[in-house]
Amino acid sequence: MRFGSVPLEEAEGALLAHTHRLPGGVLRKGALLGPQELGTLSAAGVCTVVVARLEEGDVGEDEAARELASALAGPHVRVGRASTGRCNLFARSAGLTVLEPGRVDALNGLHESLTLACLPPHRRVAAGELVATVKVIPFAAPREALEACRRLAGEGVVGVAPFRPLRAALIMTRLADTRDHALDRAERVLRERIASLSGGLAASRRVPHEERAVAEALDVLLAEGFSPVLVLGASATVDRADVIPRAVELAGGTVERFGIPVDPGNLLLLAHGGGTPVVGMPGCARSPRPSGFDRVLERLAAGVPVDAGTLSGLGVGGLLKEILSRPQPREGVEGGEVAQPAGFPGPAGPRPAAPAEAGAEGATGGPGVPRVGAVVLAAGRSSRMGGANKLVQPLEGVALLARVVDAALAGGAEPVVVVTGHDAAAVEEALGDRPVRRVHNRRWAEGMSTSLAAGLSAVEGEVDGALVCLGDMPRVTPSDIRALVDAFDPGAGREVCVPVFGGKRGNPVLWSARYFALIRRLRGDGGARALLADLGEDVVEVEVSGAGVLVDVDTREALDDLERDLSS
Repeated sequence: MRFGSVPLEEAEGALLAHTHRLPGGVLRKGALLGPQELGTLSAAGVCTVVVARLEEGDVGEDEAARELASALAGPHVRVGRASTGRCNLFARSAGLTVLEPGRVDALNGLHESLTLACLPPHRRVAAGELVATVKVIPFAAPREALEACRRLAGEGVVGVAPFRPLRAALIMTRLADTRDHALDRAERVLRERIASLSGGLAASRRVPHEERAVAEALDVLLAEGFSPVLVLGASATVDRADVIPRAVELAGGTVERFGIPVDPGNLLLLAHGGGTPVVGMPGCARSPRPSGFDRVLERLAAGVPVDAGTLSGLGVGGLLKEILSRPQPREGVEGGEVAQPAGFPGPAGPRPAAPAEAGAEGATGGPGVPRVGAVVLAAGRSSRMGGANKLVQPLEGVALLARVVDAALAGGAEPVVVVTGHDAAAVEEALGDRPVRRVHNRRWAEGMSTSLAAGLSAVEGEVDGALVCLGDMPRVTPSDIRALVDAFDPGAGREVCVPVFGGKRGNPVLWSARYFALIRRLRGDGGARALLADLGEDVVEVEVSGAGVLVDVDTREALDDLERDLSS
């Protein structure tokens, strides 16, 4: 590949090496320079450009990315469309990632132009979730290097072990002071945990915390073919001679390992009875918070072998903490058009489409321009407005919500989805005949998170990113929207765009489709802004020219003040 700076008149047919932001538009890196592009550059006063030209033996970045991704895709993995030298691999099923880190390292060492980034092995993923990405370092790769990578890939490098429908059984022990409601709560948490893995708790026994009683329950459940058998003691196991490991041995089973290098969840027991896994659960498994028990249960659900060696290898990454990207099992979103994230507990619903891949041609631009939609949240009760629905109140003759929608449409978002809930008929009437998609959230009263889930599910698969707009921010302007859209560039790591005025962050926030599944897992009324602190360099602050991104309308007084400001 030839690379360098050339006069504009010699650049036709070459690939633009760097993005040019011009008065007449944006020419992004990788664009093929034809007469129209050269004319735009010339009109802007550009005389020379840095370009790349492919030579014999070079494979263009998209073709190379597609070929390599296809070779790397293992079982239950789908290959996305190649664009801007990137080709993503997605999970076809909920399950655990399966790969050999050594082979990934070897592949990445073959040639610097060909790279594979992937999730760690045995990471839990939902159907449609991104598991790996192939990136060709611009703008081409040598055919010889590509063939070497394909030979190393063999029949695939990155796969997914799908969750199988477990038919699990539970034994819970009790002491004299054990309360039924505590056992009920622990059993409910476990049922939800197993349901999130596509399985079910098929049998449950409650017995005294005594070796013989536990052994008898094990005999019955093992004979009936349940797998795995889970044992939750009223008192924590602290030694191989304690009640639960002794009960396993009395039932003819074998204790393989007691204690694992994962915190919380150290006091886990792994045993087998006639080939059936028996797991003595740590006390922290009563809580829905992640623990070492989840690491073991997920592997069992995915059919991944679990033995003493497996458990001893859990130390790297074994220090767990509560993070938003790993949700707690709890009651899911029910009813209405709110889709439930695949692979997590809750009533069955439509499975969301795979995230759109950056760079595909769409409504917000041509090839290489990310597609951006908008989700306008309009489901709330307006509890501080004195009984009136603030979203339909007029401001200079136009409803607050309609002003927000108009800004999103004029700013280039497509599609624009409005999520309704409370007072839906009045809200829809305020929208008139505006070209928006209406989605009703029947669970709106449970918090903003349910409306976010509904709106994002409505655009997923169509867009590379979505603006999350609040329906009570009527001073957000089309230029604010355009500034966020122009700054959004997932391929360059600009995946979350936040407007800033006067040093303060505001709304709306533009989220890459990569984060849709994460946002849908939120619960309550806090919205998605709580995620920003954890996303680091993916968050880009975009300076805007007005304070409208900081102004919402919650009360009649605030609306009156805004009317006075606009009329003065």
